[in-house]
Amino acid sequence: MSHSLIQANDTLTLWGIIVVWASVSIYLEQRFSWASKISGAIIALIGAIILSNTGIIPTESPVYDSVWIFIVPLAIPLLLFQVNFKKIWKESGKLLIIFLLSSIGTVAGTIISFFLLKDHIPYLDKISAMMSASYIGGGVNFAAMAGKFAPPGEIVSAAVVADNLMMAIYFIILMIIPTLAFFRRHFSMPHVLEVENGNGGDDGKTLSESYWKRKDISLKDLALSIGTAFLLVVVSTKIAQFLDQVIPSGENVSFMLNLLNGLFGDKYLMLTTITFTALALFPKYFGKINGSQEVGTYLIYLFFVVIGIPASIPLIIKNAPLLLIFVFIIVAINMLISLTAGKLLKYNLEDILLASNANIGGPTTAAALAIAKGWKNLVGPILVVGTLGYIIGNYVGTIIGYWFSGLI
Repeated sequence: MSHSLIQANDTLTLWGIIVVWASVSIYLEQRFSWASKISGAIIALIGAIILSNTGIIPTESPVYDSVWIFIVPLAIPLLLFQVNFKKIWKESGKLLIIFLLSSIGTVAGTIISFFLLKDHIPYLDKISAMMSASYIGGGVNFAAMAGKFAPPGEIVSAAVVADNLMMAIYFIILMIIPTLAFFRRHFSMPHVLEVENGNGGDDGKTLSESYWKRKDISLKDLALSIGTAFLLVVVSTKIAQFLDQVIPSGENVSFMLNLLNGLFGDKYLMLTTITFTALALFPKYFGKINGSQEVGTYLIYLFFVVIGIPASIPLIIKNAPLLLIFVFIIVAINMLISLTAGKLLKYNLEDILLASNANIGGPTTAAALAIAKGWKNLVGPILVVGTLGYIIGNYVGTIIGYWFSGLI
């Protein structure tokens, strides 16, 4: 039973809070220089954490699930309509390498964290399987490993709570890193500079307000943007569901079939693929649509609010303080290895941060980071590369789970 002021089934009020706070975050970002430096995404996230941790709104509700089920898939094609198609393919290859190196960081972090804490946290072999899979792929991998290794329900719940709080903290850190002098001195960041240099000439306006300057948008533009996005989401979802049923998968199925199922049965990868195909086939159609970037970005701000809501600090203090330390070590080592490898290979800071984010938070949160920062040409590539983590994650989690089970 929820003890929050607003109950989980109060759908209208919860939707109202999410939409209003997202709108306030955008307004503050574009109106005040301090908010522009912090970014509207962090304002949205921190506000949500405060609302849930002060007991005003519940930490769980079907409303939040709706954002993941409907809003995020709808935002993805809207945000891809205006990207540079040639740069997508050019950037994807680069991102794949740093993404795989970042995945090694997750594995190294899991191993180190396990050996440091295995005598203090029960079922840590099973938790390690779940978190290593999740921190290479996403929530789908977490659920798969939880089903495979079957830890007690309260352990799964505690791990979810620790993960939610860690993700909120981690996302804020990723947003801040490009603004720090140390990283500006030691890493190249062409996408950051492109946004800054392209928006420095409007007196009295914040960087965000200049970037999102007023455009010529008609009712027809909105109709075509939203209608096309819905069509792509529906078609992609149906195709992915069909292929997921047709292509066998599971423990008793070959690696190749599991790989094919993971590639073609995943709705996000299918959505990205079909959107790319549509962009290639009908470039003039998409080139004439205005407003898709604005609508898609607004929907992503709803997502930012929802990310922060489950980060329950009292639940962490009560049930999972050591689990928070466990996931913190994994994330810290992932970031350290990602940054070190990226520096040695002379990668741009934006590529490194998105690769790490795609590992730890999944491709949707990585795309959200790219959108919030204005790195629009990296949105498509990180969605493509990050979705591959869904495939890799289950194999890594399975190997780690079986290995660690012999050490407990």
